Amino acid sequence: MTLLVVDAGAEGSRLDVWIAQASGRVRTDVQRLIASGRVRVDGGLAVKSMRVVAGQSIQIADPEPEAVRPPGPEIELRYEDEHLAVVNKPAGLVVHAAPGSRAPTLVDSLSARMPLAPAAGPTRPGIVHRLDKGTSGLMIVAKTDRAYHGLLSAMKERRIEKVYLTLVEGAFSVARGRIEAPVGRSSKKPTSMAITPGGRPSATEFEVLETLDEVSYLRVRLLTGRTHQIRVHLAHIKHPVVGDTRYGGGAEHLAEKFGLKRPFLHASELRFLHPVTSEELHFEQPLAEDLQSALRAAGGSGRS
Repeated sequence: MTLLVVDAGAEGSRLDVWIAQASGRVRTDVQRLIASGRVRVDGGLAVKSMRVVAGQSIQIADPEPEAVRPPGPEIELRYEDEHLAVVNKPAGLVVHAAPGSRAPTLVDSLSARMPLAPAAGPTRPGIVHRLDKGTSGLMIVAKTDRAYHGLLSAMKERRIEKVYLTLVEGAFSVARGRIEAPVGRSSKKPTSMAITPGGRPSATEFEVLETLDEVSYLRVRLLTGRTHQIRVHLAHIKHPVVGDTRYGGGAEHLAEKFGLKRPFLHASELRFLHPVTSEELHFEQPLAEDLQSALRAAGGSGRS
C-alpha cells in the first residue's frame, strides 16, 4: 500500500497527473490502477479526472508483483531484419501467455533476444497471427509497430499466403477441393470452434499429395484465418486431422498406430510482401521430425 497526501501547491491538479508526478509512476500505469479500483481518495473510489484538494489522503493498492516467467526454449530464426522476423515454432509451445498459465511461451523466447511490436498488446507483443500449441512451423513476428500494422492489413486483405501440410483420415474422391463453411464458437463447447450459421465466412483449399492405406497426405492453403480453421473444416468433411483429439472423432487409433502425440499439422510455407520494403519474401519449412516419422509409418514418401 502506498499513501500520499496532497500538498497545498498541488490543489486543483487532475488526480492521475498528480499521482504520476508525486509517485514517479507512468501516467498510463496510474490510469490503469484507478480503472481497476486500486486508488482511493479519503477512502472513496477514485476517478482519474478528479481534481485533488490539499490535505486529501490518496491510497494506492499496488498489484502483486508478477512471478518471473521461466525462459522459453531456443527458437530457430528463418529470417530477421529491423522490422520483423520469421520463426520456426516447435510443437508443444504456446504462442503467448494465457491467464493463469506459467508455462514458457514463444513470446518469452523471442522477447529475450529481440524487440517485439508493442502495438499488439502487453501479453502478445509482436504477434500478428498464431499457431496452435500442437502445430509446428512458420510464423511471422513483428518487431516494430509499423511492421505490425502493415502485416495486419495484409492479413486482413488476404495478401499473405499460408500453406500447411497435414495427414487426415480416409481417402478422397477428388485430387483437390475447396471447403467453404462459417466457423464460430461452439455452443456446446465454448472452448472449441464449430461450423455454425452465425460463424465468420471461412475458406480452405486442399490438394491431395498422397493417398495411403488409411489416410491421405494433404497440402492445405488457408484463404481465411479463423481459429482452428483447418482442423474444423477437415473434420466437417469427415477427414479429421490425424492426432487431433479435439475435432478428430474416432481417429485417435491412427495417431497411436503411427506413433504420433499431437495433431499432424505443420505450417510449411509463407509468402508475403515485406510491409516496409515491399520485397517479396518466401519461406519453406520441412516437416518436423516427429511428423516425418509418422508419415513414414503411414507409408508416405513425404513429397510436398
